[in-house]
Amino acid sequence: MTTPPFSISLRAPGSRGPRIVLFVEDGGGDWHARRLREALQARGAQVITTCLKFCAFDTRLQSGIHIPGFDGDLPDGAFVRSVSTGSLEQITLRLGILHALRESGVRVWNDARVIERCVDKSTATFFFQKAGLPVPVTRAAEGIEAARAFAAAEGRPVVVKPLFGSQGNGVRRVEAPDQLPDAVEVGDVYYVQRYLRGAADTRFEDWRLFVSRGRVLAAMSRVGRTWITNVHQGAEPVGIETDPEMSHLALEAARAIGADYAGVDLIRDEAGRLLVLEINSNPAWKGLQGVTDVNIAWTLADDFLAALAEKTSA
Repeated sequence: MTTPPFSISLRAPGSRGPRIVLFVEDGGGDWHARRLREALQARGAQVITTCLKFCAFDTRLQSGIHIPGFDGDLPDGAFVRSVSTGSLEQITLRLGILHALRESGVRVWNDARVIERCVDKSTATFFFQKAGLPVPVTRAAEGIEAARAFAAAEGRPVVVKPLFGSQGNGVRRVEAPDQLPDAVEVGDVYYVQRYLRGAADTRFEDWRLFVSRGRVLAAMSRVGRTWITNVHQGAEPVGIETDPEMSHLALEAARAIGADYAGVDLIRDEAGRLLVLEINSNPAWKGLQGVTDVNIAWTLADDFLAALAEKTSA
């Protein structure tokens, strides 16, 4: 089998450290993946960077799993930076590979169960509520009529979000039930939330907390020119010191999902109550890195290798 051209293997000179696969975007990895690879390699790990699309189930191999660069063997650990976009069948296969790695004893950060819970906003919201965390009033259901009924009952603007999506893409505010998007635009699944901003608001702010191994590494507020406050949409990141309530909600949100590391988004409603808005199992941190002294990639590498060592010694 031919290894894809961007499958990169790195090991520090003289190292006998663990063999790690770093799953990245198709094309070789982004700014985040490069820094993770450098941090892991600097700690003595052999790092093979590849994409899940090049992996396969293969009954000719004793492990049953082909990962470029491993010759049929399994890695000691897998760090998932990206699953990459694809068809339903492609995503199912890639997540199946991650499930299989976990079932084969490989430590996967974050594993497929966590990714599935995070990528589906409705499931994440359910887990938050089940854990007793405050969340925005939300309804996720098939069919536009159910969404119209929810919007009518709210009697105020609502927010419609893609069930699968990130960085504020596809999010829209709907002023009235007849303004809801067509079913084809949302796959006939409507994830609808109460709009939490006041009509006269001119400052729009929420908070991103970066969590790893049960602690908050760094945090920022995101101040936007509009009600969509993602940095990707032009919001300004501002480094903050978190208060106990923020830290508690972020840590409990990650615990509810079972995440090894995550980006947790918090927001306040009109009454000032802090709510858990979303969670990301493969969070970007370029904006956050610019407003914190914590080297996030190096800290993630330390945390991942520590978790791997715990599993090895168990």
